[in-house]
Amino acid sequence: MSAADPIWDSDAYARARPLYPDELFAFLAEQAPARESAWDCATGNGQAAVGLARHFRRVEATDASADQVAHAHPAANVRYSVQPGEATGFADASFDAVCVAEALHWLEVDRFYAEARRVLRDRGVIAIVGYSRQRIDEAFDAEFHRVVITAVKPHFPRQIGHLWGRYKDLAFPFEPLAAPAFEMRMRWTLAQLMDYVGTWSGTRALMAIEPEFLRRASAQLEASWGSGARDVVFPLTLNCGRKA
Repeated sequence: MSAADPIWDSDAYARARPLYPDELFAFLAEQAPARESAWDCATGNGQAAVGLARHFRRVEATDASADQVAHAHPAANVRYSVQPGEATGFADASFDAVCVAEALHWLEVDRFYAEARRVLRDRGVIAIVGYSRQRIDEAFDAEFHRVVITAVKPHFPRQIGHLWGRYKDLAFPFEPLAAPAFEMRMRWTLAQLMDYVGTWSGTRALMAIEPEFLRRASAQLEASWGSGARDVVFPLTLNCGRKA
């Protein structure tokens, strides 16, 4: 897969996304009232579900997309199912922890929060995780903004603004929990970075009218990037709370 081949399918999407740090899931397990069960809502490729599975005995991972579920990462103690995050078939008080990673903005937030409260046990924890802008270095970041962000931004759906605002514009009806800062750190080539850009909803919308966008943008960024692989850092947003 390269920047010349846009990311359209769920399997390629899973390969192109950065990886969450295990420390994030260890923190959630430490805060949970028990480590029996967790729900990963809007699981996508299952990356967060597999992370939770290292710290909880059982993980239920759901997504409204059957295609995403079909390509999710397998794990022995993770069960995947196609269900909307706003209305699941889980029993009341089923989970010690609920996680939504890089997906809250795609949900009907009030309905999801009501569902999360229903399925959480007393004192259960909820984690809203997100990321948007990566960091490489000041010079490259400025060029990336000029070449990529300014072109793609008008094509994102309106709700992506919640993610960019770190979800601070949305109510959070849980008892807040203080959390440390987490980040994802990848060692990527420029082609890998552009594959990631190809997973963005805004990029896919732009490429429907400009099919050569990724190829052209990659060529424009080559001089600023240099050769080989570089560290790419994604600071994480983490809104963590407890069911009171």
